Amino acid sequence: MSDKNLIIKNREVAEDSWTVLRAAEGEDAATLAVPTGKVIVPLKTWLAQSEALAAGRAAGEIGVWFASDERPETLKGELDAFAVVAVDFPKFTDGRGYSIAYNLRTRLGYAGELRAIGDVLRDQLFSMQRVGFNAYAVRADRDINDALKGLSDFSETYQASVDQKVPLFRRAQRAAPQADGGDAGYGI
Repeated sequence: MSDKNLIIKNREVAEDSWTVLRAAEGEDAATLAVPTGKVIVPLKTWLAQSEALAAGRAAGEIGVWFASDERPETLKGELDAFAVVAVDFPKFTDGRGYSIAYNLRTRLGYAGELRAIGDVLRDQLFSMQRVGFNAYAVRADRDINDALKGLSDFSETYQASVDQKVPLFRRAQRAAPQADGGDAGYGI
């Protein structure tokens, strides 16, 4: 496996058979040339060329990606047509992709591969999996095997999310308070 074509998928390093298509600045989504094979196209390209792209491809050979300022509701009812849905993180500090992923999983019911692309770093992976991502295209200048460890940085979570529906306070059994006040923090 060449490092260039690797992603983290389902908590393992795997070969990536998909191409992420990005339009050059000023390039029109309606006329953007989409190569053959498994391609993840920008949402705007899908919206402009959906009929041609759906007709000219075998099932499971088209994916779509959302920019951080796009709404997943745009594809409500169409999401099952995509083998892969990706969310772009244009920079490490842009967290809008977390909301997109959460909404894709919880409100829109997307159950397929949900991939993080763009400026994806180890520090983000644990939080990304919490909101529903199950695949990650780690930034090319980073070690993918080191990034994989980021999925296990924490052993427990406090809040409920896509990966854990029940918050910790509902999962943990607590002992009853002692009569002598021995558990001063109980019930806080």
